[in-house]
Amino acid sequence: MRTLQAFTNERDAIARFGQAVERAFAAARYSTRARAVLTAIVIFLVFASVVIILWVGAQDVLAARMTAGTLGQFVLYAVFAAGALGELSQVWGEISQAAGAAERLTELLALAPAVTAPARPLALPVPPRGAVALSSVRFAYPTRPDVDVLDDVSFRVEPGEKVAIVGPSGAGKSTIFHLLLRFYDPVGGAIMFDGVRLADADPAELRRRIALVPQDVVVFAASVGDNIRFGRPDADESEIKRAAELALADEFISRLPQGYDTAVGERGATLSGGQRQRIAIARAILRGAPLLLLDEATSALDAENEQFVHEALKHLMQGRTTLVIAHRLATVLSCDRILVMDRGRVVEEGTHERLVAAGGLYARLARLQFEGA
Repeated sequence: MRTLQAFTNERDAIARFGQAVERAFAAARYSTRARAVLTAIVIFLVFASVVIILWVGAQDVLAARMTAGTLGQFVLYAVFAAGALGELSQVWGEISQAAGAAERLTELLALAPAVTAPARPLALPVPPRGAVALSSVRFAYPTRPDVDVLDDVSFRVEPGEKVAIVGPSGAGKSTIFHLLLRFYDPVGGAIMFDGVRLADADPAELRRRIALVPQDVVVFAASVGDNIRFGRPDADESEIKRAAELALADEFISRLPQGYDTAVGERGATLSGGQRQRIAIARAILRGAPLLLLDEATSALDAENEQFVHEALKHLMQGRTTLVIAHRLATVLSCDRILVMDRGRVVEEGTHERLVAAGGLYARLARLQFEGA
């Protein structure tokens, strides 16, 4: 609504809505007309059958070929049959509606998920280490199978290592996260987690070992505590509060009217962007997963909130394998390694100083950001 008003497009929206209402009204009018015609035909047949029976029966009674009692029986049977026939119009309409709904439900039930657990999944090692390895990975999204988003991508991330993935938009950075979470399977190559190929592991068990802090944080229409508990549903109140403290979220939660029981509205409408990010970080801390995925966690924040989130991320990354996607290169300076992607390939790898000295794509991006700032 605010976007609509900001761009003063109310008139266009009203026009589109009016057209949609007219189409719905025309469809309803056509349905009503068809039902009225069918009802009229059925009523005509009902009364016509009764009249015909009375006429033929009366002739037979006058000719002494039938008794009046037999005629009464026929008339009674005709009324029963006519009443049942009269219901056909209503029943037929309900059957048509049910058939349409059943067709859509059948289509949904017939859909087979592209990513399924193997019949005999391999167990992931215990305790988890958080090691990740990609070997010659190729991938194209199902909607564009002829365009390779990732082309022969290979790299390793050791347990506890912090690795940043940078590059221009469309280079395939977020796609790597989608594959690690096994929302999709690669077209070629293999992805390993703790030495187990993802295709051989149970996707649910794999995802339990991964914590995600996305760029666009999803906050549910529930209380603050319930949103943090989403990271681990069996957590108790003390664990939730501890996670919020580590995420530096406790300072603003304590000022809310009902504290952790405060409802935050649809998509966290009552919270600022920085507050939503800190709730997402608290959720990831509570999950306690060995692999942490940070997808542009600070890109939409102002300087003050970004500082809060950076401090929270320091607590979150301790003792965890971390993969960071960032357009702001200032956020990746503390990482152990930086992978530079371009057009679906890893084109450079190294520390910030080495990559700047190499004078490649990363050096150009750094020059644009740091010198431009």
